[in-house]
Amino acid sequence: MSRVFNFSAGPAMLPEEVLQQAREEMLDWHGSGMSVMEMSHRGKEFMSIAEEAEADLRGLLQIPANYKVMFLQGGASSQFAMVPMNLTRDNAKVDYINTGSWSKKAIAEAKRFAEVNLAATTEDAKFTTTPAQSDLKLDPAAAYVHYTPNETIQGVEFPYVPETGGVPLVADFSSTILSRPIDVNKYGIIYAGAQKNIGPAGLTLAIVREDLIGNAVDNTPVMFQYTTHSDNGSMYNTPPTYGWYLAGLVFKWLQEKGGLSGMAAINQRKADALYNTIDNSDFYANPVSTESRSWMNVPFTLADASLDGKFIEEASAAGLKTLKGHRSVGGMRASIYNAMPEAGVKALIDFMVEFERVNG
Repeated sequence: MSRVFNFSAGPAMLPEEVLQQAREEMLDWHGSGMSVMEMSHRGKEFMSIAEEAEADLRGLLQIPANYKVMFLQGGASSQFAMVPMNLTRDNAKVDYINTGSWSKKAIAEAKRFAEVNLAATTEDAKFTTTPAQSDLKLDPAAAYVHYTPNETIQGVEFPYVPETGGVPLVADFSSTILSRPIDVNKYGIIYAGAQKNIGPAGLTLAIVREDLIGNAVDNTPVMFQYTTHSDNGSMYNTPPTYGWYLAGLVFKWLQEKGGLSGMAAINQRKADALYNTIDNSDFYANPVSTESRSWMNVPFTLADASLDGKFIEEASAAGLKTLKGHRSVGGMRASIYNAMPEAGVKALIDFMVEFERVNG
């Protein structure tokens, strides 16, 4: 059976080259006689995998030496709790920017541990835009400012990095990390679930500035303290070893693609081509303001919603999978993360044009 183009928001496509290498190494990694899944996380073989993966990630993102990189579990949802647990011991006031479904989840969790100031919200606009810097009502005495650079469900992306006046900036980068260069120095904490642009589900990445480690509130469970994972090289307990290994292969693949600058050029071409198709049609529409459109998640609707089911069915038959929009938004959504090749986006565009010709 041939491979399909999988437009799922996550777990998402992995690069085919990565999957092929993992297949070749499945039973015997580099002459060890073992699969990576069978290795001790403290053995020399896996330690070499882990160290190389971290070094490659540091190189790709140009992570400064005063940041710790942690390979964790629990998804971004666990970070919704870990961030306030680790940053509010001396100050329980925090700022959150609400731009969509994942922001709302982070805010709800933070309210269990801290006094949340809603610095801005675009809920009245149905999360179809992002607030301007001038709209942010930030507390200069806050322990941190949290935002979601890209909202996977709504397809909304910040076109800028919020200025916080020296207050640590915390970002849920789950759906946009590694899609282009970023300045890590602007952030106190970057966290991301792996299942979109990093690797398989089960791995969670946290990049934490050292001065923000060691300040957990009293009674924070050991496993929820950044100190625990920083002091133990992400191996206090058994980490998601195979996910870590596959992430390392993805990092190598990104290097071969020209690093994050090379990846950004590819991603921008993909997004521009798809949005141009939508904008040049009366049959399709995208609800997001132009300046806030996501490169990674492109929602769109059909002029006649009664055709949604037919679109999804025929697209699936054509090898274009998982295009149904999130139930809270409806319509369609094409997630075009790093591993989605330009050929996949072209195939989707060709299908959309033909579907409009027949049904428009």
